[in-house]
Amino acid sequence: MTSGATRPERHHDRPAGRPDGAAAVVIGGGLAGTTAALALADAGLRVTLVEGRPRLGGLVFSFRRDSTAGELTVDNGQHVYLRCCTAYSKLLERIDAAHLVPLQERMDVPVLDADRLRLGRLRRTALPVPLHLARSLALYPHLSPAERAAVVRATLALKGLDPADPALDERDFGSWLRRYGQSPRAVEALWDLVGIATLNARAQDVSMGLAAKVFKTGLLSAPGAADIGWSRVPLGDVHDTLARTALEKAGVRIALRTRAGALARRDGGWQVSVDNGPHGSEQLTADTVVLAVPQRETHALLPDGALDGRDRLLDIGTAPILNLHVVYGRKVLRRPFFAAVGSPVQWVFDRTDASGLTRVAGNEHCQYLAVSQSAAQEEIDQPVAKLRARYLPELERLLPAARGARIHDFFVTRERTATFAPAPGVGRLRPAARTQAPGLFLAGAWTATGWPATMESAVRSGTAAAREALTELGFPQGQLPQEAA
Repeated sequence: MTSGATRPERHHDRPAGRPDGAAAVVIGGGLAGTTAALALADAGLRVTLVEGRPRLGGLVFSFRRDSTAGELTVDNGQHVYLRCCTAYSKLLERIDAAHLVPLQERMDVPVLDADRLRLGRLRRTALPVPLHLARSLALYPHLSPAERAAVVRATLALKGLDPADPALDERDFGSWLRRYGQSPRAVEALWDLVGIATLNARAQDVSMGLAAKVFKTGLLSAPGAADIGWSRVPLGDVHDTLARTALEKAGVRIALRTRAGALARRDGGWQVSVDNGPHGSEQLTADTVVLAVPQRETHALLPDGALDGRDRLLDIGTAPILNLHVVYGRKVLRRPFFAAVGSPVQWVFDRTDASGLTRVAGNEHCQYLAVSQSAAQEEIDQPVAKLRARYLPELERLLPAARGARIHDFFVTRERTATFAPAPGVGRLRPAARTQAPGLFLAGAWTATGWPATMESAVRSGTAAAREALTELGFPQGQLPQEAA
C-alpha cells in the first residue's frame, strides 16, 4: 500500500543494550516533538516524525490573510519568551533562528494606565538581584508607596519558597498574595500583569508552586532573566520552515498529514498504526516512541498499563487565549509593545513589520496591531462583532492616535485549548517523561517539567523524553542531550 509515511527499518539482530541502528517514532510536530526528534537524530537514531497537520509548529503557527491595506502573514497568537528560557534559546540556535527571535538588551515593559493615560515602566538595571528592579519599583506610578512596600515584602517571602514543594501546588497564588498584604490594585498592576501572560490564569486560579516558579525564575534568579524576546518574522518561518530544514538535515523523515491511530508492543519494540488519509494506512516499527501530543490525545493513544493513573490526564484542564488583530490606516503606536491596566486590554504588539505587511498604493502608513488576551474563558466564543464593539473603543482610549483612524481589518484568532490550566493541584497530575512501558516516553508542555505551559516547557519536555529514551537504549551519559540550566 502506498503511503506518504516512512517506515523505520527494524534491526532484529541489534545486540541487546546497544543503540546501533535504533529507530524512533515521534508523534507530534510541535515544539516538544521537534525538540525530541532533533535530539534523537543528533544521537544517531533513525527518526520518523509523525504530524497530523500539514505543517510543523503545533500551536505556534502562521497563516496568510488579505486586507484592504494589503497582504500580511498572521501569527495565531503573540508568543514571547524570556532570557531565562534557556532550553527554548538552544532550540532557536539549533534550527538557526536565534537572530530572528532576539531578546531585549534589558527588560523594559511599558505599562499604560487606561484611566489616567499615565505610562509607567517595569525595567531592570545591571545591579544584582533583587536590586536590579528596585529603582523601577520605586518609580512605578501605578502603585502607591504603601503598595510598593508591600510588594517588596511579598517578593522577599517569595524568594524563600521552593516551587517544587508539593504543598505549594495545592494552594492558590491569590490567597498567598492576600496573606502578604497585596491590594487588588497591586495584583492587577503587577502580579497579574506578569502572571496572566505567563500562566494563562489569574492569581486566584493558579497553583502557588507554578506562580513561585514564574516569579522566582523570571524576576529573582538573575538580573537579565526577564529580558523579553519575540519573533521579528512570522512564527511559521521559525517553527515550521526552519525547523523542518533542521530536521531534514539531521536525517529525520517527516510525515505530515499523518495521524497515529494505535500503539502496540511487538518483538521487543513498538508498532505504530498511522493513517495517511488518501494514501491509506501503514504500520511503523521502532525501538522507541515519543508521544508529544496534548494530554487528551495522549490518553487515547496510551496502551493499557503504560501509565499509572492514566485517567488523571483527563483531569488536567485547558485554558484559552484570544487574539484580536487590527489593521489601522495610520501609525497609532510608536513602541514595539505595551501592557495595560485599568482596561480589558492586556498586551498589545506592533506586528506590522513582522507580518510582512505588503501595503497597497495609498496605504503606505498602515499599522497592524495584535492584542493578546490570556485567561479568556469569558470571551473565547464571543462573536467578532461583539469583540470589535468592545475592544476598538478601548484601543482608542489607550491610544489617542487611533481615534478616527481607518480600520482596514479586524479579525480574531482563538486557541480554545492554548495551554493546560495551572490550577492548584495540577502538579500531581502531570506525568514524567518515562512511562511504565519500555521504550515509550511522553513529551509536551503539560508534562512534569516544573514550568507552566510555555514554549520553554515544551522544549524541556522534548529534551527530557529524548534523554530518557537514549538512556534506556544504552547511550553513555556524555552522549545524552544537554539539559537546560
